[in-house]
Amino acid sequence: MEHAPVTTNPLIIMVINMTVVFIVLVSLIYLIKLIHFIDPTKEPDQKPEDGVAPGEPPLVAVKSSSPPAVAEPEPVDEGINPEVIAAISAAISAYGFSGQVKAVRIVNHEGTPWRASARFNNLSRK
Repeated sequence: MEHAPVTTNPLIIMVINMTVVFIVLVSLIYLIKLIHFIDPTKEPDQKPEDGVAPGEPPLVAVKSSSPPAVAEPEPVDEGINPEVIAAISAAISAYGFSGQVKAVRIVNHEGTPWRASARFNNLSRK
């Protein structure tokens, strides 16, 4: 017995396929919401203390006539400028990571296209 296709109309096939895709997407949305709702790694909600919302830092009044002391950057052994390390730290924190940059080292890029491009640009400027 031969099986004949149910339909050969491309519009009906498209509608069926798009319906299936959107049903899968909507079910994934609800699955993600369910996972966020029952997330065991989520920290419990904290009660506000002294009228401060849980996400806000408390307001502190500081009375000082002298400016705050600025910590000097640590010396770098490889000769990298402290400004470069500050820029790298700012770029890392801009992506939402917190912490402190402990070490910065130059990776040897001999033979890479970036190195060849830099050499070409330096030679063409002279």
